[in-house]
Amino acid sequence: MFSRAFRVRSNTAIKGSDRRKLRTDVAAAFPNLSAEQLTEFIPNKEELNVIKIYSHKGEAVTVYMNNRNPILFEIEKALYPTVYTLWVYPDLLPAFSTWPPVLQKLAGGADLMLPGVVVPSSGFPQVEPGTLCAVTLLGNRAPVAVAVATMSTAEMLAAGMKGKGFAVLHTYTDHLWEYGDKSYPPTLAPLVTDSAEKESAEDEEEMEGKEPLISFSTDPLQHVGMSDLSLKERDGCAILMGKEKLDENRAAETAEDANTEVQQEAEDSRTPQEQMDALFNQCFFHALKCKVKKSDLPLLTSTFLRSHMFSCCPAGQQLDIKKSSYKKFSKFLQCMQHQKILQVKELNKGVESIVEVDWKHPDVKAFAVPEGFSSASAAQDSKSEDREQVYHAPEIVPLYGVSTKMIPLFQESGHRKGSILSSSEVRNIIINYVKTNELVDETNKNFVKVNAILCDCLLDKLEQDEISNLKWDDLLSRCLERLQPLHQVTFFGQEPIVRKGNIEPIDITIAQRSSNKKVTIIKNLELYGLDPQCVANILQQKVQASATITPVPGSKDRVQVQIQGNQIHHLAKMLLEEYQLPRKYIQGLEKAPKLGRKK
Repeated sequence: MFSRAFRVRSNTAIKGSDRRKLRTDVAAAFPNLSAEQLTEFIPNKEELNVIKIYSHKGEAVTVYMNNRNPILFEIEKALYPTVYTLWVYPDLLPAFSTWPPVLQKLAGGADLMLPGVVVPSSGFPQVEPGTLCAVTLLGNRAPVAVAVATMSTAEMLAAGMKGKGFAVLHTYTDHLWEYGDKSYPPTLAPLVTDSAEKESAEDEEEMEGKEPLISFSTDPLQHVGMSDLSLKERDGCAILMGKEKLDENRAAETAEDANTEVQQEAEDSRTPQEQMDALFNQCFFHALKCKVKKSDLPLLTSTFLRSHMFSCCPAGQQLDIKKSSYKKFSKFLQCMQHQKILQVKELNKGVESIVEVDWKHPDVKAFAVPEGFSSASAAQDSKSEDREQVYHAPEIVPLYGVSTKMIPLFQESGHRKGSILSSSEVRNIIINYVKTNELVDETNKNFVKVNAILCDCLLDKLEQDEISNLKWDDLLSRCLERLQPLHQVTFFGQEPIVRKGNIEPIDITIAQRSSNKKVTIIKNLELYGLDPQCVANILQQKVQASATITPVPGSKDRVQVQIQGNQIHHLAKMLLEEYQLPRKYIQGLEKAPKLGRKK
């Protein structure tokens, strides 16, 4: 249903009675949720939004958002969970497993055929026609699709596992998933044993060529009403399979391709970790050979992974550094550097870039582009892909380190010098300390009595004889001010990085040049995972003005973008709207030229 683009009609916040009504509806639709899970699912205070959208076929859909992710969608008063919700509650719906290569077809709008369903040794869950189900991939219990059973469990087995089993509504990687933070499915241990999976794999291979694993329906939604999360098929639903010989041939070809991939996977004796290592090596050499040019260097390692390696990943597979033996992308690059294939350097504090590549290295020259990829077209499209690649703003979390002076206040909670805490953890530790030591003022509970430890840690010398009580807010703010500031940055697809101090904002300044000309200078883009050269190229095309990369004065390794004229209006639109960076991390937007006045 969401395999093609949809358009947003409205976006409003959910408050008060509407939130309570939604919680009641969710409780009725998903009786398996406990009261605690229900409160976590529909929280009292966190931001909840409702978005009205139209699908590509013009169907009206209501989507409920929690923070950045869609958690539910509603069609004709029926509620359905998204994959983001099922990753948190994987046992919310009865689940059926399929082969990894089938996912790409499902995401393209196909329904799931019974030959593509893996039969576990423990048997299928008992479902009836119209029951809402989750679809998982073999080896991982995290759901990747939401679908509706077209027949009961007994009917599936009686049919010899032939025919269409499930009408798919929503999948991982479709446009509804893209509306969230685009995170990957977690790795959840399957409930069946490996031996049972192998036996099931052998059974499925015997069916090769007999039935297609999937089928495309002209109406993948097929719903009328809601009864215990059930859907009914519309009359006259046209399934292309079996209608015409041409469609039969296409379905058979699809089945053969999918079954061939499944058979190859079954014959692969490598461990999952070894397979992921091999996939990283393949995508690495593919990206170097077809995507990266000498003019792109220096290239941020985060940009190399996000914009180049991800696009070289074969269909149906997903790069996940945590599933490899390297565990961190930086360690993978260190290994490549040790082999003298490339050189990585920290051009900015905590931000690494690829500064040199040996394209004549034997391993690079010997690499052959896999079938299905065209090296010529890949090289030709590399520039356009940089622009089309969705930028993910890094997640920045302020942290606090316990300093020497603050040790007495934090040692009761088991923390030592250098312990790293979030603001909420600091707050909880202080509140517990005050309550444990009975320091709340009896006459006014808004105040806290200052004991010897609070006096030494939080008061200046001139204040120690004058202040005996502090307001709660003052107490907490003083505590945060006296802790060592740090921050954690998490780039898309990478491990979090913790750095000392507060993160430097993107700095925008206006400088005067000869002949009274002005230029806009942008610094610190690398700290936010933005490639200065890429930003310069996009700006140059947007404003039709010359843009260059120049060294930051007084620094050997850092660079800045310099573009003719006062371009802060265009920069603000790019950084705030397109890249969705918070305004607090951008410095200098107030220097934009006033409208109606020439500069």
